[in-house]
Amino acid sequence: MSTVVLSVYKVANFPDGGGHFWVYMQYAQALRRLGCEVYWLEQLRPLRDPEREPQLLDAFLARMERFGLRGRTLLYRRERPQEGDPGALEFVGCTRPEAEGVLRRADLLLNFHYAIDPRLLRCARRTALVDIDPGLLQVWMSTGELAVLPHDCYLTTGETVGTPAARFSDCGLRWIYVGRPVCLEDWPAVFDSRCEAFTTVSSWSGASWLRATENGKPTLRENTKRVAFLPFIDLPRHTTQPLELALYLVEHKDAADRARLLQHGWRLCDSREVAGTPEAYQAYIQRSRGEFSCA
Repeated sequence: MSTVVLSVYKVANFPDGGGHFWVYMQYAQALRRLGCEVYWLEQLRPLRDPEREPQLLDAFLARMERFGLRGRTLLYRRERPQEGDPGALEFVGCTRPEAEGVLRRADLLLNFHYAIDPRLLRCARRTALVDIDPGLLQVWMSTGELAVLPHDCYLTTGETVGTPAARFSDCGLRWIYVGRPVCLEDWPAVFDSRCEAFTTVSSWSGASWLRATENGKPTLRENTKRVAFLPFIDLPRHTTQPLELALYLVEHKDAADRARLLQHGWRLCDSREVAGTPEAYQAYIQRSRGEFSCA
């Protein structure tokens, strides 16, 4: 039996992200169906309220148990690095030697965490970086915004990454396209003719910017769903098909955008309410006619 470790990003700290959870769980379940022993490796982020952490961990571990990964979850905290000191690694539910032992005997570390701790990466015999932000990752790398450690191979969900059709650098790497897996045992085909709305689940605003060069001068470009959707804000007036956005809106900050979207005919709902768990996210997708989204 092959052993695969998935190094994921910011799942335990995002309990309301049902869709974000499924991004990685699709890989885990697909590999398990193929007969692999799968481990889940994840760095825990400090909470503003540390007293919430036990509750957060209990809920996350219960969720992982429901998906068959009890005893296969390697969670760790990393102390803030200091000059000359990378910061200690503290594992939850196991010791660091036990976790490193899993990495050393694994056949593959499938890494979705672009800034993985180098000490953990070095433990793995064979590594593959998985790019699930095609275009963005290459821009982050080429502008020096993100320093990605060397891996044995580089996988991407972007069809044009590393090809002449790409409008961004390949960063001198050979990228191998891989489609996103869907575990059909967990996601059976569903069709309901009464479903009318085209939907998407998304964030909205935020402090996300991309470094770029325009006319030879460095500049910053807003990198949010808000800036991607606004050019299409009038779309509901040009179709009889309902268009619905399940958004993570900030009450006061995004109030004007909420009103503007509603005025233009968009249906709006709270992503935390309709897609805040893996089960709720799945039910929401299954009730949708299809997806309309902007990248």
